[in-house]
Amino acid sequence: MPDYGHELRFGVSLTPTAADPDAVVELALVAERAGLDLVTVQDHPYQPRFLDTWTLLTWIAARTESLILSPNVANLPLRGPVILARSAASLDRLSGGRVELGLGAGAFWDAVAANGGPRRSPRESVDALVEAIAVIRTLWSDDAGPAR
Repeated sequence: MPDYGHELRFGVSLTPTAADPDAVVELALVAERAGLDLVTVQDHPYQPRFLDTWTLLTWIAARTESLILSPNVANLPLRGPVILARSAASLDRLSGGRVELGLGAGAFWDAVAANGGPRRSPRESVDALVEAIAVIRTLWSDDAGPAR
């Protein structure tokens, strides 16, 4: 399989089940012990059965030493680009450069709207994603971004 000039990384996507938070964290610890490279956590802030993604990623970062951590993918309609940029940069610095930011343009518009977010068309979602990437890159360009 071609690697397209990138190092291949292997990991696991965790479901942030609030009913048993210790089990979710234990899965991250098992992933690290098994030699996996990364752990991702889905970001659905409107899902009451889930832990908050950034809080969970922070907890996992504090409990691990080598895992790369990432939202899979950050819910852009409910987490503005400035807050996402600051959250990712802060956790990246606190974890020694172990954060990757994945962005999602949005879906589940009824749930997003019910939680105060916008209801966007597919075109509006892509436009908002492009704008968010520009905002995040600008914020990170003044040395406020990831440690890498």
